[in-house]
Amino acid sequence: MAKKRSVVMPSCAACELDRSSRICMTEEGKSGKGCPTLIRRDILNAANKEYEDDAKTLEFARQASIQEAECYANRHQRPYVMQPSKTRIVEICEFAHRMGYKRLGIAFCAGLVNEAAVVDKILKQKGFEVLSVLCKAGRTPKEKIGLTDEQKIYRGKPESMCNPVYQAKLLNHEKTDFNILLGLCVGHDSLFFKFAEAPTTVLAVKDRVTGHNPLAAIYLSGTYYQKLMNQ
Repeated sequence: MAKKRSVVMPSCAACELDRSSRICMTEEGKSGKGCPTLIRRDILNAANKEYEDDAKTLEFARQASIQEAECYANRHQRPYVMQPSKTRIVEICEFAHRMGYKRLGIAFCAGLVNEAAVVDKILKQKGFEVLSVLCKAGRTPKEKIGLTDEQKIYRGKPESMCNPVYQAKLLNHEKTDFNILLGLCVGHDSLFFKFAEAPTTVLAVKDRVTGHNPLAAIYLSGTYYQKLMNQ
């Protein structure tokens, strides 16, 4: 018989406590209902044990945390006020160097070919060997996955499917050290994560309406995008 789910579910996003006063931030902090710092101690202990048991996971996490801190300037100042200083592309390059990665893979969307070309140049300029693969590579027809003509973007014409499984397997074959996602569709990015063997980060996600800035709709959910909250 399947285990019955606990009534209290992890719900950090619904916590109404000020961030600085939460128990996840300070030992003297408070907790709300559904606080995973308190209600899932067994899972927390199992997760933290991964750092003890796997040296690669430990080093990856250590370097990621060092990189996190170094994205802020003047940390010696007191009192300290956050001063972010590095863009996402700079951070990706620095982290890849920290980890000793040489071969980087770019999996990108056909709608961001210009952006991918710029990213390719930047990475090569930083000394990396770069492999890249477009979502439409292979020209696999959408009929392969059961789409009808009515389910295509351009009806009445042959249409290649996005093939994130091929993108992932190709980069696996080329033995990339680290992969960068650039604008893959919702769901297609999920399949890439599922099949990719190398660690993967995201430079940008697709949002066709906001110029690939999906938080714009979130920031405006109380005004121009309030329809999001009322449907």
